Amino acid sequence: MKNLILVFIGGGLGSSLRYIISKHLNASSLLPYGTFIVNILGSLLLGAVLGYAIKTNTLNNPTNLILGVGFCGGFTTFSTFSFENYSLIKSGDYLSFSVYFFGSLILGILAVLFGILISKLF
Repeated sequence: MKNLILVFIGGGLGSSLRYIISKHLNASSLLPYGTFIVNILGSLLLGAVLGYAIKTNTLNNPTNLILGVGFCGGFTTFSTFSFENYSLIKSGDYLSFSVYFFGSLILGILAVLFGILISKLF
């Protein structure tokens, strides 16, 4: 039950912060920069958290539950990313779709790798 509460708290904090960032950044542009930024930052944080947990052999640590599973899980969003891509395709804005889709995937993976590299420094 303790683990579930940790994930719940982290997820609530992550979702709330995602809402605030996305509300401000998505409203002022054709591209959904808010979702893009939270997904890249969430990938970076998840890479750092899990990289450190693997390095220290503490994958089952409560910190990983609140930060990795809870916060990063609530902060990042695949469903919104998918819907925004659908909307760009539907509007015929294939250039924005391509930049957003491929930029998110490539930078997301690179952010995880960078987060893992950062975790090796600590």
